[in-house]
Amino acid sequence: MDDSLSLDAKLLAESGAGDNAAPLSVSEISGTLKRVVEDRFGYVRIKGEISGYKRAASGHVYLALKDDKAVLDGVMWKGNAGRLPFQPEDGIEVVVSGKLTTYPGRSKYQVVIDKMELAGEGALMQLFEKLKAKLHAEGLFDQDRKRAIPFLPKTIGVVTSPTGSVIRDILHRLADRCPSHVIVWPVLVQGEGAAKQIAGAINGFSGMQSEGGMTKPDLVIVARGGGSIEDLWSFNEEEVVRAIADCSVPLISAVGHETDTTLSDFAADLRAPTPTAAAEMAVPVRAEWLASLSESKARMARSVQRGFTTAQERLEAQRRLMPALTDLLRPHQQRVDELSDGMKYAMGQNVAKARSRFSASEGALRPAMLRQRLDAAKARLDRLDLPVALVKRPLDDARQRLDSLWRLAQQVSPDGPLKRGYARISGLDDQFIGSKAMAELASAVNLHFHDGTVAAQITDAPIETAKKAAKKAEPAARPKPAKVKKPVDDRQQDLF
Repeated sequence: MDDSLSLDAKLLAESGAGDNAAPLSVSEISGTLKRVVEDRFGYVRIKGEISGYKRAASGHVYLALKDDKAVLDGVMWKGNAGRLPFQPEDGIEVVVSGKLTTYPGRSKYQVVIDKMELAGEGALMQLFEKLKAKLHAEGLFDQDRKRAIPFLPKTIGVVTSPTGSVIRDILHRLADRCPSHVIVWPVLVQGEGAAKQIAGAINGFSGMQSEGGMTKPDLVIVARGGGSIEDLWSFNEEEVVRAIADCSVPLISAVGHETDTTLSDFAADLRAPTPTAAAEMAVPVRAEWLASLSESKARMARSVQRGFTTAQERLEAQRRLMPALTDLLRPHQQRVDELSDGMKYAMGQNVAKARSRFSASEGALRPAMLRQRLDAAKARLDRLDLPVALVKRPLDDARQRLDSLWRLAQQVSPDGPLKRGYARISGLDDQFIGSKAMAELASAVNLHFHDGTVAAQITDAPIETAKKAAKKAEPAARPKPAKVKKPVDDRQQDLF
């Protein structure tokens, strides 16, 4: 081994003559560099194109700024990233403000971004076109997704600022054309947090239920007055566009003036050039509508009358072509006369035939012939030798059935109980009287007893009065006959 080389390359580090500086650690030199960089570049504005944009789960944003010669890493902490007025994307040129610092863990320097802005309207339009192409590729702007606007919405929801002139213009135009029930959802229309409020209002109308006196709108209008592209940028935010595309209620976008265009216009079911025009598109003119209804009513009446008149004329023409009623009936009347004459002749013929048949049978009905036939029948009967029992048995059976029927008739006969002291009451027309009400309706009645019938008069007098009157009318009591003592039968035994 070379001796000179061994002298220069020592195994252990040693301090040489005049060397009074101790070696620095990696952390010490990294900290020194960090302080120098931060002191020298405490505030910088950097312009560059975004590359490698990434939002971590913690909410922090990591990216790189580049131009055609260099690349600079950057980081934006969660608080500042949440206040971004737009959604950063790769390829967008921006101007960031912040400070330079070093990251000892990677031995690199980076910019800590406090604020990020688009580098002019060109960058803003570039972001606009990129987001438009992305959403269009997803089908959010397809024509077949758009729905028809209701002809006469009962309730209209409006998403706009409650203090601007836009809401006054919309309400005034609706009142002029066709008064409607309007629900205003107040939101910010520009600035920080505007996009989130607008998307929340659209989603709120979309998910609203008709209950508790609140009616879900039939139509939603998203409106804002005119302004620059930066003022209208909230309506280009992706969350707003997606909320409009997903809204369950037909929606009109009325953002800016006629020359202004936002991504909300492409996603909406209908785009209005101005908020006032949106109100005109939302409802018809009530006066014109009523006039149209009146005209339609008059046209319908004229059409009905015209049809009635035409039908009446056709009926009259058909009536004139039809033959007279007498002409239609004459052939039938003639036919009836012919049939009548034929019926009289036929009846005469039938009577003559019947008389002829009767005359032919009349001889057999003479008394001598009948007596002869009766004598012949008796002779045949006398020649019959029938057993007495054979003839008597049917007679006995018939007699028993007759006795049973007679006993049953005696039991159900209304005069059966009369022998036991009862009486049957009937009216003078022999109608049965079975109740007090029927008796009161009759002035006189008949009392049927087993041995005869007695007439009686119906009166309302009490029974005692009737008894007295009857007693006065009785004749003098007859003397009772003297008792005759019956002879005693000696054969009768004494029971006691």
